[in-house]
Amino acid sequence: MASRILPSTLRAFSRAATKPTLLARTFKTSSQLLQTPSAAIPLRKPVGAFRGGMLGFLLGTTTAGAGTYYYILNEYRVSNELLTEDIYVRELYERLCI
Repeated sequence: MASRILPSTLRAFSRAATKPTLLARTFKTSSQLLQTPSAAIPLRKPVGAFRGGMLGFLLGTTTAGAGTYYYILNEYRVSNELLTEDIYVRELYERLCI
């Protein structure tokens, strides 16, 4: 029984695959949808390229300046410690040699 059903089913699928079926699609709008008033879109105030550019420039400049300040402060501290250490070593050397 299954052998009789299976070939007929396969034939039906093969016919459907070989026949191109074109479904016409239409674009329609209901009259109710056309008559509903649309809500007004709220107006957004643009940020503006100039204002945004100035803010970005000031933020970048402040960040770069702070980074440079702390880098130079650290370098000054390290060099000051090395100089102080050299002075102490020289004083110790002078005491021992004299």
